[in-house]
Amino acid sequence: MKKIALISIAATLMISCQNKQKYDATGIFEATTVTISSETSGKILMLDLNEGDDISTGQRVGIIDTTLLVLQQKQLQSQQQSMEKSSPDIAAQAAALRSQISHQQNECDRISRLLADGAATQKQYDDAVAQLKILRGQLEGLLSTLDKNRSSINESASALQYQKEQIEEQIRKSNIIAPITGTVLLKYAEQGEYATPGRPLFKMANLNDIYLRSYFTASQLAHINIGQEVTVIADFGGEEQYEYPGKIIWIAQESEFTPKSIQTQDSRAYLVYAVKIAVKNDGRLKLGQYGEVRL
Repeated sequence: MKKIALISIAATLMISCQNKQKYDATGIFEATTVTISSETSGKILMLDLNEGDDISTGQRVGIIDTTLLVLQQKQLQSQQQSMEKSSPDIAAQAAALRSQISHQQNECDRISRLLADGAATQKQYDDAVAQLKILRGQLEGLLSTLDKNRSSINESASALQYQKEQIEEQIRKSNIIAPITGTVLLKYAEQGEYATPGRPLFKMANLNDIYLRSYFTASQLAHINIGQEVTVIADFGGEEQYEYPGKIIWIAQESEFTPKSIQTQDSRAYLVYAVKIAVKNDGRLKLGQYGEVRL
């Protein structure tokens, strides 16, 4: 009877071992995470999200106080308008001098005719021509000065315009926008707190498209390549396992020591190569969950 019992137990163990699915590598499910940080300084007026929320690309989930930025923008606008009004009207300021030049030109022509008739002296004509040259010189100097003044004012107004655009960009960045569609993993700030540039506000990831970071030995590399279809087994504990189709999307170029939490088929292997296997999540897979790979 004892022999029969021992044989029965041994047979059961053999069947159990045969039924157990083999694996070629193991790993942990991960996702590409994005940490959203503040780009401006100010009080957080609204941060409408919680851990576990699903948000979409371009969705505004928060806003940082822009009161000071708006006031700076108005001040720059006022300065720019005042500066533009101070720009000289070259045509108006030169009009009087141009009128004098025109009158002096007529006077020179008149004296020239009188000189030809003997009714005027050469000195009178020379004096009139000299006066015309003086007026033309004054016009040229005036136009040069006015042009320089207007150019300087235009440059100053352009500098103010650039400052306004910077303020507008800061106001735009005060809106906290989701960069991707995904799930909020961690929330680092709350409404009413003060944000500074670079301060993390929340972290999110697209949990629909995740990957299994698994590790293969050097001897297994010859049997895998990027784009290869494999089977990924998610372990939910006990005998509860689910299979998913996966595709190899990345293979490390350098080896590393086997992580303590990872098992390999070759227990003697010390150096392994990390491999990313893309998996479509059906909602059951969780980050940090253990998984196996079957080629």
